[in-house]
Amino acid sequence: MGRNESVARIVMLLCFGTAILSLAVHWRIIAAKGQFEESASTRLRQDATMASGAASASTLSSMSAGKSAKAGKNVAREAQLAKNNRLVVEEAKKPKFFLAQIAKPKSANSLAVKSQVVVDLSDRRAYVYAKDEVIASYPIAVGKKGWETPTGSFQVMYMQHYPAWRHPITGKVFAAGTDSPLGDRWIGFWSDGRNQIGFHGTPDVEVVGTAISHGCLRMRNPDVRMLYKQVGLGTTVIVRE
Repeated sequence: MGRNESVARIVMLLCFGTAILSLAVHWRIIAAKGQFEESASTRLRQDATMASGAASASTLSSMSAGKSAKAGKNVAREAQLAKNNRLVVEEAKKPKFFLAQIAKPKSANSLAVKSQVVVDLSDRRAYVYAKDEVIASYPIAVGKKGWETPTGSFQVMYMQHYPAWRHPITGKVFAAGTDSPLGDRWIGFWSDGRNQIGFHGTPDVEVVGTAISHGCLRMRNPDVRMLYKQVGLGTTVIVRE
C-alpha cells in the first residue's frame, strides 16, 4: 500500500514537470515568433524608408538637373546678350570715314523752293531773291574770253562740300580742301555730260570781280558757304549779260 502511494506521487511529479516544461517551450516558441515578426516588420520599414529616400534623392537629382539645365540656358542667354551688346557698342565706337569730295545732295528747304539766283555778268555779282526781294548779293568772278559763262535759265543740279577738281585742259586732279581751286563748296547748275559749271569758292580772293575762270562763278569761301545754305536742288539760276 505504501509502495503504491510512492509510485503515484512520482507519476504525479513527472506529469506536473512535463506540463511545466510544455508551457515553457510554448512560451519560448511564442516569444521567438514575436521577435521574428517584429524583426521582419522593422526590416520592411527600413526597406520602405530606404526606397523612399532613394526616390526622394532621384527626384531631387532630377530637380537639380533641371535647375542646372535651366541655369545653363540662362547663362548662355545672358552670355549671348552680353556678346550682342558688346558688338553693338564696338560697332558704335568704330570710326566712320567719309570721302570729303562726296556729299549727300542737299534737300530743298522752304527758302530754297521760294528763292532763285540771278547772275549779272556785267556787274559780276550774284543776287539771291526770295520771291521779289533781294536777300543777298555776292561778288563773283566770271568766265574769261573763250570760256564765257553760259547764259540762260538753269536749275541747281548738284551740291557738294569740299569738292575735288580736275583741270579741264591738263586733266590734273586737285585734292579737296579749303586750298583747292574749288574752295569749300560746289553748286553746279550746268553740264554738257563731261564738264560742269557752277558756283564755287576760291582761296584766291583777289580774283573775285574779274573775268578769269573757265566758265564757273568763283566766290569767296565765306560767301559760297552762305549761298550754299540759301539754295537747294532745283533752285532756279538765271544767268544774264
